[in-house]
Amino acid sequence: MTQTPQPFQRLTIIGLGLIGASISYAARQHGAAETVVGYDASADVRRRAVELGLGDIAETVADAVRDADFVVLAVPVGAVGGVAEAIGPHLTAGAIVSDTGSVKESILRDVAPHLPEGVHLVPSHPVAGTEFSGPEAGFATLFEKRWCILTPAEGTDAAAVARVAAFWRALGSKTETMDAAHHDRVLAITSHLPHLIAYNIVRTAEDLETVTESEVFKYSAGGFRDFTRIAASDPVMWRDVFLNNKDAVLEMLGRFTEDLSALQRAIRWGDAETLEALFRRTRDIRRGIIEAGQDEPEHLKKS
Repeated sequence: MTQTPQPFQRLTIIGLGLIGASISYAARQHGAAETVVGYDASADVRRRAVELGLGDIAETVADAVRDADFVVLAVPVGAVGGVAEAIGPHLTAGAIVSDTGSVKESILRDVAPHLPEGVHLVPSHPVAGTEFSGPEAGFATLFEKRWCILTPAEGTDAAAVARVAAFWRALGSKTETMDAAHHDRVLAITSHLPHLIAYNIVRTAEDLETVTESEVFKYSAGGFRDFTRIAASDPVMWRDVFLNNKDAVLEMLGRFTEDLSALQRAIRWGDAETLEALFRRTRDIRRGIIEAGQDEPEHLKKS
């Protein structure tokens, strides 16, 4: 009979934005760690974290990770290497280091070289978030019924992987393990490309706004509002995502461009059959997402 891994004794969260703050709230609510320590490079964020009660807030990164058996890097993907270099000398043997980034190959590349022997790296990606950022945006239920994908390198200690998976399940997440490269291709189409499209559509609308005297915004329908919500996400985080997953994103962007050209031809030539067939297929995909529990029908959502 498989035993459930015990809660961590000392969880350290580095980076106290939406994700980091939410981990702090959820871990304490569900008893996933006996002690929660937080740290952020910004003195202002540390002050606000103290006011919000986000655990024991350390003043230095060295103090934050000292004696921690689990360290989560909740910082932009481009910053993880520098953070790993800073914490490496202060990590305890047997500790587990993880992260929350939506690109995983770069985590293995940038973090692993800085970890001492006996420290386990188990990258993770909680597929959850909102358009809001900062410690005030955090809430304990962010990860409930969402997927968290683990991407440990081959040969990673199995017990460490199991403990990280158990931690995310304690926070309400469903867990999956996959290869880092495969993860990056999957997320390129399910998350990264949609954000890129949203950013570009909002930019196009901004250009039109100067001509139409705000009518683009005044008469925005639900579709455009959804794009603006996506495009409101943390700009630093998404800058780093695209720079660190550029090969997969460019591959998906090329395929999207080809499909968009085919759709353009169908509209130009009045090909009603092609258009309707596409719209029916995409409607079925939407229904599949709802059936998989990854969203709910609009009429059931809270206003």
